Amino acid sequence: MKIKVFDSELKVMETLWKEGDLTAGEICKILKRKTGWNPNTTYTVIGKLIDKGAIERYDKFSCRALITKEQVQQYEATEIVGKLFDGSAEVFLSAFLSGNNLGDDEIAKLKQLVEKLK
Repeated sequence: MKIKVFDSELKVMETLWKEGDLTAGEICKILKRKTGWNPNTTYTVIGKLIDKGAIERYDKFSCRALITKEQVQQYEATEIVGKLFDGSAEVFLSAFLSGNNLGDDEIAKLKQLVEKLK
């Protein structure tokens, strides 16, 4: 499922991914503590995510994520590669890796990922 999730919406999604199903009121309390949002802001963002199909409301007040964090990560990565690197994963990885000092464990994991792609 391809859904663009904006930064404010990501705060609600992260809460649901971390905590599991919550009532809208529980999401409000958590985000009030973490971000200072008032309930109206949180309810507005929840409504946008429901309209997008990213979360659903059930039992009147409870919310659950319908998309995974991995789906959002994959969508965003594809968008970045498309916009900034002319769709080339090779150019993206070259740019990304040239600016990072990777440890031996990270290098080994990347090699494993590449082998899986063959």
